[in-house]
Amino acid sequence: MQSFVDFLNGIIWSPALIYLCLGAGLFYSMMTRFVQVRHFFEMWRLLLSGKSSTKGISSFQALAVSLSGRVGTGNIAGVAAAIGFGGPGAIFWMWTVAFLGAATAYAESTLAQIYKEEDKGEFRGGPAYYIEKAMGQKWYAWIFAIATIFACGVLLPGVQSNSIGNAVEAAFGSGAMISTAIGTFSFAKIFTGTVISIILAFIIFGGVKRIANFTQVVVPFMALAYIVTAFIIILLNIAELPRIFAMIIDDAFTPMAGFGAAIGWGVKRGVYSNEAGQGTGPHAAAAANVDHPAQQGLVQSFSIYIDTLLVCSATAFMILITGSYNVQGEDGFIIQNLAANIGANGPVFTQMAIESALPGVGKLFIAVALFFFAFTTILAYYYIAETNIAYIRRTVKVNGLAFLLKLVIITAVFYGTIKTANLAWAMGDVGVGLMAWLNIVGILILFFMSKPAIVALKDYEEQQKQGVTEYTFNPVKLGIKGAKYWEDKYLRQTGQAPQQEATQQVEGDAERVTY
Repeated sequence: MQSFVDFLNGIIWSPALIYLCLGAGLFYSMMTRFVQVRHFFEMWRLLLSGKSSTKGISSFQALAVSLSGRVGTGNIAGVAAAIGFGGPGAIFWMWTVAFLGAATAYAESTLAQIYKEEDKGEFRGGPAYYIEKAMGQKWYAWIFAIATIFACGVLLPGVQSNSIGNAVEAAFGSGAMISTAIGTFSFAKIFTGTVISIILAFIIFGGVKRIANFTQVVVPFMALAYIVTAFIIILLNIAELPRIFAMIIDDAFTPMAGFGAAIGWGVKRGVYSNEAGQGTGPHAAAAANVDHPAQQGLVQSFSIYIDTLLVCSATAFMILITGSYNVQGEDGFIIQNLAANIGANGPVFTQMAIESALPGVGKLFIAVALFFFAFTTILAYYYIAETNIAYIRRTVKVNGLAFLLKLVIITAVFYGTIKTANLAWAMGDVGVGLMAWLNIVGILILFFMSKPAIVALKDYEEQQKQGVTEYTFNPVKLGIKGAKYWEDKYLRQTGQAPQQEATQQVEGDAERVTY
């Protein structure tokens, strides 16, 4: 199984995908005139002024849901893997893909907002929706939807739960070994998998609102606690910081593990962590209730900074400052500071980094932090897979698909918890790579067809210059076709909608809450 999955990864994660991720980010950065820099302060304003309604969640909730997908195992175990297989220079390429990817995140999230629709009282949207409506290629949208259901429902959850299981085992020990029909596993992993599965079942059977309410509390808290801990360790070793920066920059261009390894692992783990271009973030972006599509695109762009430039950097600095890492080359270890049996595909580098700086804290803290990081990511994966099932059910009316998804993802989470880390990560990489190929090619084609994300940005900036107090979005005027939700909303705002629809909208607006 491991050999087959590695073979698939060799095809999917060829250099072509590495440079496609970087190239798409650079392309959209140039086309938006580096929106991720020009509108940095507007991102903050929008983040704190969002509103929710009975049909949609606030910008902050949408950010929390998407961050719950972005801030996860990739920030702890993924950074360790990037360093362990690509050397310290891989961190530079993680930063690069994050900075450029912020523009990609703006584009895909704005597209998700433009082409979202209502489904059973909730907003739904994502790459499958905008590929069908903007590109007009339903077959391509279906391929993305099916690939995403498979990736987020089967492949990716196991990566997150596996890291939780490894962290718990490292913190508390493995306990007794238990023989089962599928192999022999430690009591710690079986117990952890059971607990995660039970809690997951309780939340996902409550719907997107319960997911949003859970993540908007947990995600900011866990990210802040983690960054504060990293900041303390960095302060305790502040004299080492210039050396670490120099090491990262030097190794980015004269890499100890080879240029291909540094850039490959940096981009692969960067995309896995921040999800820019992967096509997962747009699902949460579409669920937000905003006055203009570009607003949520800007908020989602900001999430890339939080994920990589803050959380991933915090992990990297802790590992490198304390020297708690090995670097694996083709012919053995290039750098070996730890025992040879400590794998990079897991949270152990990070646990040992904190433990060495704050004795008695590291292993338990990472186990707790990783539980929240990874668990909220699993919730985001469920929501993404469910959204794509909702997309398919627009055409094929099959009952029970959402219930089946719940059972499959709970099973995948338990199975992923007890399996080996290398297999779990390899399967996750297959899922990420499939979605990235399909989504990035899609948003590039859409640019050359009609530039809807760029048109929306220009419209938003024009209204900014006019100093409007309430933004509007008229897709018909802008030449954007297929944005039925926004067409209807504009008609209601201008009093051109039927009286019954306008009354329903007023009733919905009355229930909005400011966060």
